[in-house]
Amino acid sequence: MDWQELTDLTQGQQFVVERVRLADSGIAIEGQFEPPQLAQLGIDDQVFVAAFVRAHGSIKEMERTFGVSYPTIKSRLNRLAGQLDFVDTDPAPTGAAADVVDRLQRGEITPQEALAELQRPR
Repeated sequence: MDWQELTDLTQGQQFVVERVRLADSGIAIEGQFEPPQLAQLGIDDQVFVAAFVRAHGSIKEMERTFGVSYPTIKSRLNRLAGQLDFVDTDPAPTGAAADVVDRLQRGEITPQEALAELQRPR
């Protein structure tokens, strides 16, 4: 069964995956796993996202592909963006690194001292 069949069967309802088997080794892992966000989208939205990636994010290309207007594409993108959590690609430092950054911002240490502390093995 592929994701499309699973999406059709679940009809947009929330689900968890309880068993995963690695095809090459036959090893099975049991637990409760939340499927990836994109797999939780309806099939129409999955197709839309795949088309958007293939179009390299070109809304003009999406207009041609789907035969709809710019506002329609933007509206759908906004709706999808509201359904997806985004990963923080620049998270704030934590722990000892956060302390070093805080001290640097307060002017208690120089940038060179901060770099030296951050590069020191822990």
